[in-house]
Amino acid sequence: MSPDLTNATFHKSSLSGTHDNCIEVATNLPDLVAVRDSKDPSGPALAFTPAQWRSFIGCVNTGAFDA
Repeated sequence: MSPDLTNATFHKSSLSGTHDNCIEVATNLPDLVAVRDSKDPSGPALAFTPAQWRSFIGCVNTGAFDA
């Protein structure tokens, strides 16, 4: 079952600048962080628990996904 994202307020990172390849994140929902492609706002979104999202961001910040 997909989460209800009707009241999600998505924001694009200010670090994205004018780049088109960005994601938007909604953190205003209880117990849920939603992520979508900024080029396709009516398309699918991924949903994470806040703990999962914090873990992902922590890995990004430490360079765990750098090639």
